[in-house]
Amino acid sequence: MATYVYRCPSDGDFEVRIPLGAATASVPCAQCAGAAGRVWSAPHLGRTPRPLTDAIDRAGRSAEAPQVVSRLPGTRRTPAVVPRGLPRL
Repeated sequence: MATYVYRCPSDGDFEVRIPLGAATASVPCAQCAGAAGRVWSAPHLGRTPRPLTDAIDRAGRSAEAPQVVSRLPGTRRTPAVVPRGLPRL
């Protein structure tokens, strides 16, 4: 549901909750039943914090092309100990 603002010439502005895309150019006023025209305005847009935007972008990229890893994150690779010679029996 979306909230649309309509303006009645005699009673002023009022809001109507209608399904998105179903708003008409005019509706009857709730007070006087006269024709009230739709008020066109910019949508209220919020700004997403940058760290959250970055996290969402990383999640989207990993869904399409996950990174290939050779070891668990945070583990250090230790060099393998190579024996110098064969053990004697």
